[in-house]
Amino acid sequence: MFFINLVFFPLAFVMIVYLIRHYVFTAITLIYGRDSKRSLNGGGDCKPFVSVIVPAHNEEKVIGRLLGRICEFSYPKEKLQVIVVNDGSDDGTGKIVDEFVQRYNFIKTLHRKSAVGKAAALNEALKHVSGKFIFFFDADYIPDVDFIERMNCAFSDSKVGAVQGYIDVLNLRKRVSNVIFLERLGGYRVDQLARDILGLIPQFGGTAGGVRRNLLQYLSGFDEDVLAEDTDLTYRVCLAGFRVRYLLDVGSFEEAVEGWMGYWRQRSRWAKGHMQCAFKHFLPLVRSKNLTLREKLDGLLLLFIYFVPVLIGLGWLLGVLCFLFGYDLGGGRTAFLLTVVYFVSGNIAPLSEIIVGAILEKRWRLFKFFPLLFVAFFLNVLICTKALIEILVWKLRGKSRLSWEKTVHKGMHDP
Repeated sequence: MFFINLVFFPLAFVMIVYLIRHYVFTAITLIYGRDSKRSLNGGGDCKPFVSVIVPAHNEEKVIGRLLGRICEFSYPKEKLQVIVVNDGSDDGTGKIVDEFVQRYNFIKTLHRKSAVGKAAALNEALKHVSGKFIFFFDADYIPDVDFIERMNCAFSDSKVGAVQGYIDVLNLRKRVSNVIFLERLGGYRVDQLARDILGLIPQFGGTAGGVRRNLLQYLSGFDEDVLAEDTDLTYRVCLAGFRVRYLLDVGSFEEAVEGWMGYWRQRSRWAKGHMQCAFKHFLPLVRSKNLTLREKLDGLLLLFIYFVPVLIGLGWLLGVLCFLFGYDLGGGRTAFLLTVVYFVSGNIAPLSEIIVGAILEKRWRLFKFFPLLFVAFFLNVLICTKALIEILVWKLRGKSRLSWEKTVHKGMHDP
């Protein structure tokens, strides 16, 4: 069974590397990141003129809530420019936005006749911004009222090109939204924080965060051919010699999807977009002279994180073959070994990070939803495998752009 050995041992090595990575991040958070108050004390002017961009396609159920919160911002309104891109909406989004424009002179709107995608909408808004820093919010978000000034302080370091804030989940009445909250705790309370503490590459999430305007213009805005324009920007910022910072105690609530079908569609877009970024940035990352060796290693592991569930599926297949043919590796049952190694090391928000995140935030009630993480884990294997196949077919056909499918928001929130 030379072929099985040839596949198994490299596969196991990759999984063990991810296992070590996640356990190191978990330990770093426990040691250095237990205090959630890690705001930066900025020097210089923390209240320059800034711009806020809100892309919106058929968001009539949530756009008013976000704009209402922006109007409550403690930031001086004379130093605030808000641009809402009504991206081809055929519902009441445009009407709601226009009502805010009439009432508040710092809010402007751009009406696009047809929707092409989020990146295209953002690029349209970039033609009209004038702020020193640009902040982004998806329409379903509810940011902290002091979000802008606290984020600004991170930009006092001239090497910081982008800043990402913490993301909390607003609607927790459904099982799936609670699962997403658990994933967020693992990803934002532990993983992102650990990478920031270690000086690695936190990920800019495309919402509840900001970017230097001059840097974004230098990078020619967002790549409209990539579904994960936020991940793409993360790597372009770092490859340009700038840093991405993550602030745990500055953030926003989001409306999470509440059903498994919505989960599937959203994660499918994320997976395909992230894989596009992996193919695009792999070689530039390796060759970069602006990144240290450990930043490159961390960047590569982050870049290929959505391939891990594919490897998990391959491991399951390998385990089944070994079981059917009665072939053992190293005296142990291959299927059992692969299942254990892959589960503890390989999902988007690893189990160890989720547990620690929930404990640090004292979200005890969420532990009853832990069994559903197995469902999410299995779905991600299918989602990412299907996404990889679609990406490969897309490349073989020579297409330049994948179709963009938005997440439907219902204006849900907890009472």
